Amino acid sequence: MTEHNETRPKRVALRVSGLTKQYEETFAVQDLSFEVYEGEILGLVGPNGAGKTTTLRSIAGVLPLQVGEVEIAGRNLVHEEAAAKSALSWVPDDPQPFDSLTVFEHLEFTAALYSMKDWRGRAEALVEQFELGAKRDALGGELSRGMRQKLAYCCAWLPKPAVSLLDEPLSGLDPRGIRAAREAIREMARGGSAVILSSHQLELIELLADRLLIISNGRKVFDGTLVEARGLMTGSGRSLEEIFMAITDGSGLGSLSEPKESEGYSSRPGESSSVDSE
Repeated sequence: MTEHNETRPKRVALRVSGLTKQYEETFAVQDLSFEVYEGEILGLVGPNGAGKTTTLRSIAGVLPLQVGEVEIAGRNLVHEEAAAKSALSWVPDDPQPFDSLTVFEHLEFTAALYSMKDWRGRAEALVEQFELGAKRDALGGELSRGMRQKLAYCCAWLPKPAVSLLDEPLSGLDPRGIRAAREAIREMARGGSAVILSSHQLELIELLADRLLIISNGRKVFDGTLVEARGLMTGSGRSLEEIFMAITDGSGLGSLSEPKESEGYSSRPGESSSVDSE
């Protein structure tokens, strides 16, 4: 997992409080609360049906909030919707661009949505980074799954959002695209963006994330660093896969309580911890 060298406290970029989403008698998300700090990559993981995509769609405003609050860069998603969404980008699992716009017209449209000036240089750099130069005049309806995903990255990161939501961001990408996406995610965090990375590819989470948020049956079951998660294991499990299995099925854990500051742990990026990052 990544390591921050800064010691100054970070500001909260995203705050989710008491998020609950119910479909008839079924709870997709139950009383979920967490924070993500500027420059932090949060790995959101959980079994199928745990509520990960529902959580992301609720934060993005794709799904209306039923219960709870979402603040993006200090803006309330319900009461300051336009300001909150202007600080947010969202890359869904299977992006669907406009059929009638070219690749570069998507970037132009995105720049207009975010009221960006002098955006063309950054747009050109993103097109080059994701190897879309040969497709810049291709229509959205002509793009393959991988190309759609690359275009979604370019559009999401063009405005340098305060918060970026990524749902299975590597699905559909070829090896070169995967490498470009990993580096771009790191660059986003280094630039101060808070990134929520949801994926079943636990090796990606282990490689990139500063902190883990594990949910199961719509509820938070762990929020902390990988080092802290290992501290909860009663067995010899060390990998994120072993930790994930133990936490989500309830075996091999000494406790599911939040790590305490008195134990030398701190989940807040930029604050010191007596446990070395691994």
